[in-house]
Amino acid sequence: MINNKKLTVVLPAYNAESTLEQTYNEIPFDIVDEVILVDDFSWDNTSEVAKKLGIKHIIRHDSNKGYGGNQKSCYNKALELGADIVIMLHPDYQYTPKLIHSMAYLIANDVYQVVLGSRILGRGALKGGMPVYKYISNRILTLIQNLFIRQKLSEYHTGYRAFSREVLENINFKINSDDFVFDNQMLSQILYAGYDIAEVTCPTKYFKEASSINFSRSFKYGMGVMGVSVRHLFARFGIYKSRLYR
Repeated sequence: MINNKKLTVVLPAYNAESTLEQTYNEIPFDIVDEVILVDDFSWDNTSEVAKKLGIKHIIRHDSNKGYGGNQKSCYNKALELGADIVIMLHPDYQYTPKLIHSMAYLIANDVYQVVLGSRILGRGALKGGMPVYKYISNRILTLIQNLFIRQKLSEYHTGYRAFSREVLENINFKINSDDFVFDNQMLSQILYAGYDIAEVTCPTKYFKEASSINFSRSFKYGMGVMGVSVRHLFARFGIYKSRLYR
């Protein structure tokens, strides 16, 4: 615990058997109370590896529910177990668990309610192997979103995120997409609700075993992001309020 606040790490997993152990072994258990792994119907031995590592809370979907659907299971279970701080960490080792201390303490000390691990702060994205087209798309989408949502985030597309219990209880993440745009919808809901978001610099790691979506899925995600930005803008000006913000 930190300041008597229970810290839970959630691992949204899909075919992560080759990287799960390395990720898990770097989790700082001096402050982390519980780990939850949700296996989104992997075809490899992700769940078996999780059991061998001693992860107590393992949920295996009986069908593939998608990246957003996986996170819904993660957050619902974390809230059920009484978590005060929830950190989403990808078990593909693309994000270092060593930042958990920095992210968690900002929330535990009531400085921020949401913290993102940003790959764009600093100059590590391309150095860490981020494909050029993804880097450029990230920068363009982030610029548009900052203009539409009136924020100054360095990126909206990181998968390394920390939330207070209050935030997870006050936004309706359950109605969001089960696909990758879930992440973006969630940030839009958080900002619309008036919460400030902190960012910490996060090293980038792209390698063969790290999960990534192809160009066509990336394009679909980009179109989804644009849709979220427009709906946020309309809601902000009272033109049309999407059910995301109700």
